[in-house]
Amino acid sequence: QVQLAESGGGLVQPGGSLRLSCTLSGNIFSLNHMAWYRQTPGSQREWVAARTSGGATNYVDAVKGRFSISRDNAQNTVYLDMNDLKPEDTAVYYCKLSYRLVVGGRLRDYWGQGTQVTVSS
Repeated sequence: QVQLAESGGGLVQPGGSLRLSCTLSGNIFSLNHMAWYRQTPGSQREWVAARTSGGATNYVDAVKGRFSISRDNAQNTVYLDMNDLKPEDTAVYYCKLSYRLVVGGRLRDYWGQGTQVTVSS
């Protein structure tokens, strides 16, 4: 059975750093696409960063140069390293992993439960 666990949020002062983690456990054939989103109350969920299985990354302009998405292949874990955090980064952060259970199987999406990041002095 495939499960996803997300962790790493918390309270940090402006200019500080946090690392979010997202781990997919269970037997899968491949992890194809990884992404992080964030959402504030009353707003739509916003895409933040993405990484393909080939290692290509992309970021929303607001976090370029400050956030980094990476992957531990052996652990099927995806990270979001957030540096120079600003109050406007405050949100609930969600990971979304896209994977295949078997060769040629359909691509499945799995969302994390969300983790709160609060940037405040």
